[in-house]
Amino acid sequence: MSEPILQFGTSRFLQAHVDLFVSQALDRGKAGQALGGVTVVQTTRNPASAQRVAALAAGGGYPVRIRGLRRGQVVDETLTCHAVRQAWQADTDWPALREAMATDVRVIVSNTADRGYQLDERDSAALMQDPLQVPHSFPAKLLVLLHHRWRELPGAELSIFPCELIERNGDVLRDLVRGLAAQWQLEAEFIVWLGRHCLWANSLVDRIVSEALHPVGAVAEPYALWAVERQPGLVLPCAHEDILLTNDLQRHERLKLFLLNGGHSFLAERWLMDRRAQDETVRMAMNDAVLRPQLESLWDEEVLPVFAALGQRRQAEAYLEQVRERLLNPFLEHRLSDIAQNHAQKKQRRFAPVVALAGELQCGVAQSRLRNALANTGGST
Repeated sequence: MSEPILQFGTSRFLQAHVDLFVSQALDRGKAGQALGGVTVVQTTRNPASAQRVAALAAGGGYPVRIRGLRRGQVVDETLTCHAVRQAWQADTDWPALREAMATDVRVIVSNTADRGYQLDERDSAALMQDPLQVPHSFPAKLLVLLHHRWRELPGAELSIFPCELIERNGDVLRDLVRGLAAQWQLEAEFIVWLGRHCLWANSLVDRIVSEALHPVGAVAEPYALWAVERQPGLVLPCAHEDILLTNDLQRHERLKLFLLNGGHSFLAERWLMDRRAQDETVRMAMNDAVLRPQLESLWDEEVLPVFAALGQRRQAEAYLEQVRERLLNPFLEHRLSDIAQNHAQKKQRRFAPVVALAGELQCGVAQSRLRNALANTGGST
């Protein structure tokens, strides 16, 4: 008998976010708080991931240390997560994974990093003829497993929760899997099933998980959010105060992108342009007499007016209070040099949308700092 939650990825983020949520729900002991335990699947192979899978498979749980500020108070506590009941390596446990898909799995969760949605030219329709052959890419793995599910349990529904930081991640993954099914010329009935019996959730995850513990475990901030776009029939893996069902996912995406991520990239821009200390951290920048006022002016004069034009200024100000507390986390050594990696691309993703939206809404704000940062092509790492 398999667990009802199947998770692709064993990252420290999932350990301290989805898996911890499920564990806390299970701890409450009330009916309906959680579907049950989690089976995690490592989709890539390296020595560190092999050790992590072995530690998870051994059972006994793992530590999640929560460190930071919550409503002005210092938090430093260690929780034990015991939601993970099985841990598999896709390459070696593929038959067991196929069997699990044909039994009790009700929810699929994934977080396969930046390249997780990339296809692999080595994968083809020939995979459907050999049940022991393991696909290379995550989308191909998912397609083969869903096809087996359709064969064995055609009437059963699945709720699928991609957690990758991709806008409308559920729609993107659904279209990728259905497109691959069409390319492989799989049954038309199966492709229809992918849309009718699989509920692909668009969601946004938000928690800074700053450090991995060896061989398994993580250090994370107190703040956490899993915003999930509401849709009929969707089954959540658990009930939790940090899971938010919403009809307006875009609002939460904008808050994170414009205020948190945008704030990070503005500090990185100043770090690059002013040639500041190599070891400067976000917390140091937030306590700097020059940088902090510049960041506050950016938020107040160039970003909050856009939320005001959307009728969302109050929500934005409340979120910004949390952002300040998160950036002042006394335990988090988040280096600006790390944030400045791929800076030019990050600026386009984080600054350009708020500038475009301000123009669309005719906010009447100059946004000189954002525009200057977008125009500046020097200093990128």
